[in-house]
Amino acid sequence: MVNSISVLGCTGSIGRQTIAVAEHAGIPVAALSANRKIDLLEEQTRRLKPKLVAVYDEDAAKQFRTAVADLNVRVVSGMEGLIEAAAGPESECVVTAVSGSVGLKPTLAAIRAKKRIALANKETLVCAGSLVMRSAAEEGAEIIPVDSEHSAIFQCLMGRKKGELKKILLTGSGGPFRGKRREELENITPQQAVKHPNWNMGAKISVDSATMMNKGLEFIEAMHLFAVTPDDIQVVVHPQSVIHSMVELVDGTVIAQLGVPDMGLPIQLALTYPERKESMFEHLDFTKLQGLTFEAPDFEKTPCLKLAMDCARTGGTAPCVMSAANEVAVHMFLRGEIGYNRIYDVAAAAVEAIPARHTDDLDEILDADRNAREFVKAYFA
Repeated sequence: MVNSISVLGCTGSIGRQTIAVAEHAGIPVAALSANRKIDLLEEQTRRLKPKLVAVYDEDAAKQFRTAVADLNVRVVSGMEGLIEAAAGPESECVVTAVSGSVGLKPTLAAIRAKKRIALANKETLVCAGSLVMRSAAEEGAEIIPVDSEHSAIFQCLMGRKKGELKKILLTGSGGPFRGKRREELENITPQQAVKHPNWNMGAKISVDSATMMNKGLEFIEAMHLFAVTPDDIQVVVHPQSVIHSMVELVDGTVIAQLGVPDMGLPIQLALTYPERKESMFEHLDFTKLQGLTFEAPDFEKTPCLKLAMDCARTGGTAPCVMSAANEVAVHMFLRGEIGYNRIYDVAAAAVEAIPARHTDDLDEILDADRNAREFVKAYFA
């Protein structure tokens, strides 16, 4: 079990759950980072007493410094502050729960500092999976996945040799609009899209789950985390979200990880691995299960999933472009500026318009991310 953590994105859904797990397990929180929610950040800072707090937004950082002037805490800001919170000596493990490609540089900095990375930021591997995984191997840094699906695969593969794996079975609930045709979703509102049937998540990831872009991002992540090809991963729709993912071994054995749909469980494992500790979460009661069902995804009804899988096969900067375009479009949808179906339209248009470049150069990857974001803004201008 780690002896101290930094939580990047501490005011978001995963960040708040991480803090709850850490407090339950008695793990000190040595550094925090947030963007603008300084009221919640102040409450967390006063309760947890971290040594360092990074506030990404410069104006919010000024307000926060004034708010905590009576505390013995160092406040830093901007990307430099975020990197310091990730890579500084205060903590042994960094929980990367920030949203978007902003998490890439801090994650790489934490890898260079040889920390354990409890990875909850999808875009880090979607945008630069080859670079991140190679850097982790070279530096000897641990990457423990926090996503429930990747944590499940990680657990199913514990003690397995590389040659024993035949296929990863990546499960997903299908979201709140499972089975609905694209034309039925034309007038979906943000309030409808964020109501996931099983999981309690932040707004952006909830919309991604509704479009199944989230499963596409996880498909790409799984390729990098477990060093497999797209052909080694099968997406399976499992509406009950009890089996979090499975692996099929070469002899036909299938190993599954089951549990209640609560992100606290994979978060706790990432902090206590290789140990397991008593948790504060509900345990699975098989006598109350009404049945477990499975089906193949319908790509005509989930074009975002198909787009992500196609980008995985294209490789290079294609996943980065898709992810960045999707991120901007989702936030526009949440603000009521575009319709639900336009999220896929603009992400697909960005992938088609911006050529994929096969590179592990960080600047070129960030250029692709920036170009995609600019494309979306121009697309709807």
